[in-house]
Amino acid sequence: MIALLLALGSSLAYGCADFLGGLGARKAHVLRTVMIAAPASLAVELLLWPVLGASFSTAALGWGAASGVASAAAFALLYKTLAIGPMNVLSPVTALMSAALPVGVGLLQGEHLATAGLIGLPLALVAVVLVSAGHGAGAARPSRTALLLAFGAGAAIALQLVFLHQAPSDSGVAPLIVGRTVSSAVTLTAAALMRRGLGPERPAYAMSAAAGVLDSLANLMFLLAARSGDLTVVAVITALYPAGTVLLARGVLAERIHRGQLIGLGAAAVAVSLLALT
Repeated sequence: MIALLLALGSSLAYGCADFLGGLGARKAHVLRTVMIAAPASLAVELLLWPVLGASFSTAALGWGAASGVASAAAFALLYKTLAIGPMNVLSPVTALMSAALPVGVGLLQGEHLATAGLIGLPLALVAVVLVSAGHGAGAARPSRTALLLAFGAGAAIALQLVFLHQAPSDSGVAPLIVGRTVSSAVTLTAAALMRRGLGPERPAYAMSAAAGVLDSLANLMFLLAARSGDLTVVAVITALYPAGTVLLARGVLAERIHRGQLIGLGAAAVAVSLLALT
């Protein structure tokens, strides 16, 4: 139950971080937003170090660095995917991939689900797609390149989660610190190489920093959830993060929640209840 609540918190934090990061990216080049968000995220993890502890063993360093590389790749592939579009088709593909691969890893590692879980897990996967999809999702067909990029982005997100899960359970926040350091270094290097193409616009500093803080908290809650529960369940619940983005867009931007998304939110509630019974 604790793992389920942590996974829900992680999902909500990821959704809020994506919402704020998306708003920030409207004001300036996305790399300018990430250049603020990444150091803010790292600062939070460093502040958590004395509280939660960190053991920088060889395994923690290795898995943490791997998660950082996967995180940087996920950002690059995701933004390239959404730039090509259509977003309403590609976003659910990415979210579904980010959930399905960790589920496969968990099952291969010997995790088992009760009857309620066997019903709730596929229902949660359906909810991931529904809450990610906007109005008219079937109106446009993505190109083969866009679909491949969407699968790649989802796989990179999934690998980040799997690598964090593989880190030693007694390593504290060390994998998060190492991962964020690596992904920040990759991002800042890319920004330096592309500095002439970033444009003159200034980033939304407060919004970008808040997105980084929330992303860091989401990673922390996922790590704690994965250490205390099954990866198969935790990954799927975490992948419901678009629900938070949808609800914020409705409340802040007055964007309409479409019928399919409402069905997805309802399906998510039922799926979470079923998974809680496992």
